[in-house]
Amino acid sequence: MPRPPCTNWHSYSALADWALVRITGPKEADGERRVAVTPKIARRLIESGHSVVVESGLGEAAGFPDRAYLDEGVVVSADPLEGADLILVVGPPPPALAARIREGAALVGFLDPFAADDLIKTLRDRRITAFAMEAIPRTTLAQSMDALSSQASAAGYHAVLLAATATPRFFPMMITAAGTIPPVRLLVLGAGVAGLQAIATARRLGAVVSAYDIRPQVQEQIESLGARFIAAPVDESAAAATGYAKELGDETQRRQQAALAEFVAESDVVITTAQIPGRPAPLLISREMVEQMSPSSVIVDVAAAAGGNCEVTRPGEDVVHEGVLVMGPTDLAGRVAVDASQMYARNVAAFVERITGDEAEFSCDLEDEIVAGACITHEGRVMHPVTRRALEAGQ
Repeated sequence: MPRPPCTNWHSYSALADWALVRITGPKEADGERRVAVTPKIARRLIESGHSVVVESGLGEAAGFPDRAYLDEGVVVSADPLEGADLILVVGPPPPALAARIREGAALVGFLDPFAADDLIKTLRDRRITAFAMEAIPRTTLAQSMDALSSQASAAGYHAVLLAATATPRFFPMMITAAGTIPPVRLLVLGAGVAGLQAIATARRLGAVVSAYDIRPQVQEQIESLGARFIAAPVDESAAAATGYAKELGDETQRRQQAALAEFVAESDVVITTAQIPGRPAPLLISREMVEQMSPSSVIVDVAAAAGGNCEVTRPGEDVVHEGVLVMGPTDLAGRVAVDASQMYARNVAAFVERITGDEAEFSCDLEDEIVAGACITHEGRVMHPVTRRALEAGQ
């Protein structure tokens, strides 16, 4: 006999024998190619005891047609939110969509919890239990759920490909009958996951790579990939307890820019990747530094969506300033949507398994550091302290 749908998120004690969670994947906002539920991950969730419903056409842009979902036992619906217990998304749902999520349901995805005030208020007021993938603690225990890292890796990879197609230079050294062409000199600023992937990709394409990060502990990682570590200001305390870089003072940023100016000026391509969760991206390249670069040089600002590491960057646009192309893509991971979706869906599935357990029964266990760290709203309250302070400051 089929398991009955759960119509009340808070009634699992009465449904313990069935322990069924109705998981839904609605269409993303316009322009987002990635999906939070791939056909293979849907099958994994179904085998765990859940039912999975996706919106018709959800995966078309990522290479997953409706037929691929149907073949895995997924229900394809024009209105997947009806009766949904757990909604899985990539980006923050528009307020109109959030308002359609039934009260008491749960939501998992990148929710921009430190800035999306209207969304957080809607989730709070509708008593939706919301988990932000970007708020998951960066610990060994949570590694399989680290969506920020998986998507940053995709972004760092594609940033180099974008630069390679935009620069009028060859990346590798070329020995031709017309003479030897030197390789591109490429600089990576920020050696987190995106930066390290950018280094590795640029090296595979034959560029001569240098890199910098304020955290001295990443020097070994940079050099292990075949890049030169730049001797510029470092800060032993620059790594926050979460594992991500933390915000630095204005004086440190000025010293950074002064030390990096020479290296930026001599580079053919610069990839900037420095980001701080919940904060604007740090300014690493000033307008004056761009003007010191050679015409035809290229900057790809991976941090554009957070304001950018370059003063000239315009999120979502390409700008030519004094002959230098400054690219501000905000959808780098989405440009490799097939693999980025597969990685993200695995991250989300690992988190879903943690909050539903072996019995496929939902539990918002706030004693669990991973669950508590990711929980933004629950039972009509804003749970995440940083989100709560940001919301109070905006009121």
